[in-house]
Amino acid sequence: MPKVTFIAADGSHRTECIAEIGQSILSLAHENDIDIEGACEGSMACSTCHVVVSPDWFDKIPTASEFEEDMLDLTYGLKPTSRLGCQINITAELDGLELSLPGQTINMTG
Repeated sequence: MPKVTFIAADGSHRTECIAEIGQSILSLAHENDIDIEGACEGSMACSTCHVVVSPDWFDKIPTASEFEEDMLDLTYGLKPTSRLGCQINITAELDGLELSLPGQTINMTG
């Protein structure tokens, strides 16, 4: 089973999680008590599941859709490798994926 590592925003700790093939990063984070909000529950109507993909892994995940790019424009602390966790699904090729959590998020759903 693939492993995914979440890195705290301040870099103080790393949490390695075991994922299932096809599982979203958002779902994996929630199952493992990782501090990712996901206010819209994965319907891509917010940007609160923002994660920053390690540059070594960014080219290994599918390209963001135009709609995801639009949602990312609403994100606090946007980085060149920012993605929405609800839009990244685990594959065997992503074993070892590393993601950093942003310092804060903006919830514009309400």
